[in-house]
Amino acid sequence: MDWGQPVDGYCERLGPGLWAEPLNAVTNLAFLVVALWLWPRVAGRARLLCAVLAVIGLGSGLFHTFAQAWAGLADVLPIAVFVLLYLYLANRAYWRLPVGLSLLGVGLFFPYAALVVWLPAPLPGVGGSAAYLAVALLIALYALALRRRLPHVARGLALGAALLALSITFRALDGPLCAAWPIGTHFLWHLLNAAMLGWMIVVYHRHMVAGGGAGR
Repeated sequence: MDWGQPVDGYCERLGPGLWAEPLNAVTNLAFLVVALWLWPRVAGRARLLCAVLAVIGLGSGLFHTFAQAWAGLADVLPIAVFVLLYLYLANRAYWRLPVGLSLLGVGLFFPYAALVVWLPAPLPGVGGSAAYLAVALLIALYALALRRRLPHVARGLALGAALLALSITFRALDGPLCAAWPIGTHFLWHLLNAAMLGWMIVVYHRHMVAGGGAGR
């Protein structure tokens, strides 16, 4: 694979230059701002989530600045780490599962995603957003399953799922609306996703402060 191969996948990009997606690049600061704002307000493993959130901003910023294959990897890997880490912590804290079962739950995410991701893929504009829809669905399923066990957590997760679904909508609309809106809508994915991931950290932290037990 040519890791220096240019990637032109967003409406705002006008050419192969370093600053051809200014809005998509700059809005990644939202991830850093949220991570830095949360850092002194949370503790324990919630801070680890904040660190990964900051790396998401850096990785996505690199991708929308350099727009090459290697930078694409820097974009998606931190997101995957956040999803898998949060899933592990959720299994430990919300379900009070032991380490082994929590890790098994993380492992089961891969066949789950493989089964779910193809369902919305044929829809217009979805494309690469299908994988994120699988995450939104999983959060919604956790919210539904926890509604009686941990109603406050369930409501928080439901809001997180709704925010992610909204941000995915703007991500998917970037191409279809490009002719009418040349700057695209991908930057809204960044802003809303930063808010959503920050909120998910808050949900976890509040639960732990309230005596969430396992996973501290």
